[in-house]
Amino acid sequence: MGDAGADESADATPRATFDAEAAARMRRMIGRLARAMNQSASSEDLTPAQASVLAVVAARRRIRLSALAQVEGLNPTMLSRVVGRLDDLGLIERVVDERDQRAVIACATPAGKAKSQRIREQRTRELLAVIELLPPSTSEILLAALPAFEELTDAIRSPAMSGLSEA
Repeated sequence: MGDAGADESADATPRATFDAEAAARMRRMIGRLARAMNQSASSEDLTPAQASVLAVVAARRRIRLSALAQVEGLNPTMLSRVVGRLDDLGLIERVVDERDQRAVIACATPAGKAKSQRIREQRTRELLAVIELLPPSTSEILLAALPAFEELTDAIRSPAMSGLSEA
């Protein structure tokens, strides 16, 4: 226990503090970045919600609609509309779960998988093109920050955090 205290006092680097203003800046920046990246979906004639649902369905072999609603954070009515439109477009299909006849499973069709792949590739190309325009030092900072953003995303999605929005 004494070693830990010695390590803390030896480390003179002050810990970065996030206040409400910094959190608001980050929230706005993430929202703007997400909206900018969502434009790739419109080039494939999908709304951002449709592209997001399609991406989840395409990434999994099969997913129950109840699980899909939870992953996407959509209410059942909105999910039903999105899934219905994707089904009408021939991008996904809905089937009854063989193990539970009350449950519905969504599966991506070959066309849905291809469209989802095109959207992912377009988003990657666009992001790489923009990053190449940035100064190398900014690119290095962004690359170094990836683990922190992944940890933040995992923490936000954790079960412990889900109760915070209900309070």
